[in-house]
Amino acid sequence: MKLTWMLGLMLVAHPTSLSDHLLLTEDNKPITTINRADIESDIPGIPLIDDDKYDMLLKKIQPIAYKPAINAKLDRAGNIIPEQPGSQLNSVLFKEEFYRTFYNRSQTSVQIPKMAIYPKVDSELLASVRSKQISHYYTYFNTHNKNRSHNISLATEAINNQVIFPGETFSFNRTVGQRTKEKGYLPAKIIIRGEFSEGIGGGICQVSSTLFNAVDRAGLEVTQRFSHSKTVHYVPPGRDATVSWYGPDFNFRNNYDQPLLIRAYAKGSTVSIMLFSTNDLRYEPKSVPSIQKEKLVPSSID
Repeated sequence: MKLTWMLGLMLVAHPTSLSDHLLLTEDNKPITTINRADIESDIPGIPLIDDDKYDMLLKKIQPIAYKPAINAKLDRAGNIIPEQPGSQLNSVLFKEEFYRTFYNRSQTSVQIPKMAIYPKVDSELLASVRSKQISHYYTYFNTHNKNRSHNISLATEAINNQVIFPGETFSFNRTVGQRTKEKGYLPAKIIIRGEFSEGIGGGICQVSSTLFNAVDRAGLEVTQRFSHSKTVHYVPPGRDATVSWYGPDFNFRNNYDQPLLIRAYAKGSTVSIMLFSTNDLRYEPKSVPSIQKEKLVPSSID
């Protein structure tokens, strides 16, 4: 603020004809135009920047400069798709440049400075963490139920390629996100208070249940799990993990000293979930029961 007053007083002592507008550019391309009067304080005759108005401007600029980093991932064939760095506003440099330009006699544009955001998972880490398969689990569903099959595919895609670092907790709800029509989820059978009903995203509990059994088989620490109020048939009794956006979640913690990788697929009538880690991982697997596909009848895998 001290610098603001000093510059303002200098302008009073040396009147200048300033442009009424400032052009903001990103990568030398025009983004938006700022009216100087919208940023100035209400003190008459002294062109000072109002701090509150500047903060409001900053909140509008930040989304423009933001580009999320994209983690490296594996494609269906197991090939690594490289990571992509992101960017965000360098607020320190922007403030210096904006204040300088605002009080400049002739400069009328401000370049939006950015700083890099680096992804958590790069190609080198991914190549290491896919080295050793430590667990797998399969469940089966009825492909004739198109809506439910579609929802299962969306949910498996959401958790596929997720990397969980040592000490980190994985949340199914946080990872998959809210199941909505806008995200492509369709109405299908769900269980509410022990009764079957229709709901957006029906079927994804099979994905969370499959994940739970793969996680438990790997000896990982399950920190939150709830069973359905009615028996389901795609996993053995008591081996399910129900989830809903405004209700129960499935969480587990990576209690090992190496990162973990989730690989999840819905292909044909099978949900396949595998867990991988580095060759350095020392883990304690568990024996968990499973259901054989040939023992299921079509009505039991809806």
